[in-house]
Amino acid sequence: MDFESKVISRDVSEILWETEKTVSTAESCTGGRIGEAMIAVPGASKYFKGGIISYVNEVKESLLGVDHQLLEEKTAVCEEVAIAMVKGACKALNTDYAISATGIAGPGGGTKEIPVGTIWLACGSQERVVTLKLEEDQGRDLNLTNATNKAMELFLDFLKEENEPRPVYEG
Repeated sequence: MDFESKVISRDVSEILWETEKTVSTAESCTGGRIGEAMIAVPGASKYFKGGIISYVNEVKESLLGVDHQLLEEKTAVCEEVAIAMVKGACKALNTDYAISATGIAGPGGGTKEIPVGTIWLACGSQERVVTLKLEEDQGRDLNLTNATNKAMELFLDFLKEENEPRPVYEG
C-alpha cells in the first residue's frame, strides 16, 4: 500500500473514532484493496466491520442485493450499481457507511462503450451516496492503486461534509 493511502486512512480513522460510526466495503475490481487501506491504521476494528468482494455479478446480487435487471441492462460498471453496492454493504454488514468500487481494471475486458480504466466509485450511507467515475487507463496496477486512493479520498470528503457543524439559527 502506498503512503497516500495510509495518510488518508489515518484521517478517515480519526473521524470514525470521534463519531463512533462504522464502515464496510463492497469491492469488485479492487478486490479488497480498499478494505486493506481501511485497516492500515491500528484500532480499525472499532469502526471497520468488513467487506464483501463481489468480483462476479452473482455475488453482487446474492450478498449485496444488486438488482439482476440493472446488471443486465446497464452492466456491473455503472453508477447505479456502485450506489446499490454501497447500500447493500451497509445493510448486509450493518454499518453506518460503505465504500464501493466496480469497474474494468484491465488489461482486457473493456469494450467501446466501457473501456479499460472505467471504474465507478461510491461511498455513503443508506440515505446519501456520492459517486466518482474514473476513466483513465494507466495499466492494471496503477488503475487499482488510483481507484483505491480515489475511493478513500471520496470517503474522507464525504465524512468531512457529513460531520461539518451545522449553523444554528436563532430567531
